[in-house]
Amino acid sequence: MSILPVSSLQTFEAVARNRSFRVAAEELSISASAVSHAIRKLEDLIGSALFERHGRVIELTSTGQSLYSRVGRAFDDLREGMELADGRASNLLRLHCAPGMAAQWLTPRLTRLAKDLPELEIRLSSSSLSYRFHGDDMDIDISYGPPKGEGLISIPLGLETVCPLCTPEIASRIRLVSDLLDYDLIDSELKRVQWEDWFAANGLSGPARRSFRFERSYMSISAAVNGLGVALESLRLVERELESGQLVALLQGKSSDIQYHGHYLVVPSSSKSRRSVRQFCAWLTNELGLPNPLDNGDAATAAARLEMSAG
Repeated sequence: MSILPVSSLQTFEAVARNRSFRVAAEELSISASAVSHAIRKLEDLIGSALFERHGRVIELTSTGQSLYSRVGRAFDDLREGMELADGRASNLLRLHCAPGMAAQWLTPRLTRLAKDLPELEIRLSSSSLSYRFHGDDMDIDISYGPPKGEGLISIPLGLETVCPLCTPEIASRIRLVSDLLDYDLIDSELKRVQWEDWFAANGLSGPARRSFRFERSYMSISAAVNGLGVALESLRLVERELESGQLVALLQGKSSDIQYHGHYLVVPSSSKSRRSVRQFCAWLTNELGLPNPLDNGDAATAAARLEMSAG
């Protein structure tokens, strides 16, 4: 133990986990040259190459894979041990969430979350862009659309159905898809599925007429509740409004609605072993009726399997 190169092993673990020297350098707050020096030092000590470089892509050698399978588990255990030793860290979850999902789906469930996981402290922030993780500043992102970045575990949170929604009073006058052309249509500008997409799926060209345009889904949903027109939104985001009767889903069985993967659970690979992360992921996927990607100890494999099943 007196000659164990802990700092070099920490650097090796970060490079192997992220498959990137640059990302490892950012995560460890050191220079890229320092990362390269630490890897060379470790390779000299072991007497074998740990990585193969193919242009910008790096892969573990058989020696590197054997070392990482043990070093990775060791550092996961160390992180969990530090969190358990520090009660505040083990209970804190720093969560970023897309605005529509935060306002319409997550916030109404916070009371249930607090009851199910009373020891968990949530710090919630929200913005329309997928979160750009910098070092260790955030634990989880629920993003709208697939995230971009290296060293991330990304799991689609199930299919969402997008369909027209309006008040019961307006719905009583709409019988056919073509009837919608006579009504005010509410636009949500950042929505990945737009009215043109929905009309195309139903064999019609989208109308030029627009009465209200909003940046975010929760604004469009509120406008529809107040009778301003017909919104095109995900059924996941209007569960409360449908249950209360404030909104109804139009033309069920008479139209072709669009299904897509709207939201993704995003976890930096460095955070997957944290107690708070594992607890929240288990709770979230249970709420959505999905398998928990972190319950088998191999989140990356589970994520890849879910991405493949997403098609």
